[in-house]
Amino acid sequence: MKYSNKRFIEDIADLIKSLLNFCEYEIIIERDEISLFIKKEDLISTLMFLRDNPSLSMESLIDITAIDYPGSEKRFLLVYNLLSVSKNFRIKVKTKTNEDNPVASVYEVYPCANWYEREVWDLFGIRFSGHPDLRRILTDYDFDGHPLRKDFPLTGFTQVRFDDELGRVINEPVKLDQEFRNFDNLSPWEGMSKYLPGDEKSNISNDKD
Repeated sequence: MKYSNKRFIEDIADLIKSLLNFCEYEIIIERDEISLFIKKEDLISTLMFLRDNPSLSMESLIDITAIDYPGSEKRFLLVYNLLSVSKNFRIKVKTKTNEDNPVASVYEVYPCANWYEREVWDLFGIRFSGHPDLRRILTDYDFDGHPLRKDFPLTGFTQVRFDDELGRVINEPVKLDQEFRNFDNLSPWEGMSKYLPGDEKSNISNDKD
């Protein structure tokens, strides 16, 4: 009898529950994907278990990413996406941290984590202890801030332009030529009442007049 994908994923989750007995964790299955929530102190041992256990064989770390929850004490949720090529399934390993406490680098478990951790550091500001070369990888080395944090301004802090007098590219503080317009998104046709129907705000203002 051929297993359905849902049944297969449930069996993998049950297998993990029967074998993973050295740390506290939570397993959630959503949309036929396994998410394994652990403490950051157990990260390396858990990844080594998932990689080396022959019943799981999570040989590949596909990528590392993060989600920013600025209002939380541990504002960052780190996500490690693992793939078992031989078993043909995926697991997401998730752990929480904040900007002050580093997470152990998994470079020695999955060497490809070298660049992934640099990217997460660059864009989110999450530090990885034990990383051999933790520096920016997508932005300039003198870039100010971490652009995927939710409190990072959309305009950034600096802008780049070519200065004709100096004959070179310079960085300078962002200068906006005009104030931002404030949209309340009540109507997709805002400001288009003369041309298209459906501007409810325009009708409201006309009624008041």
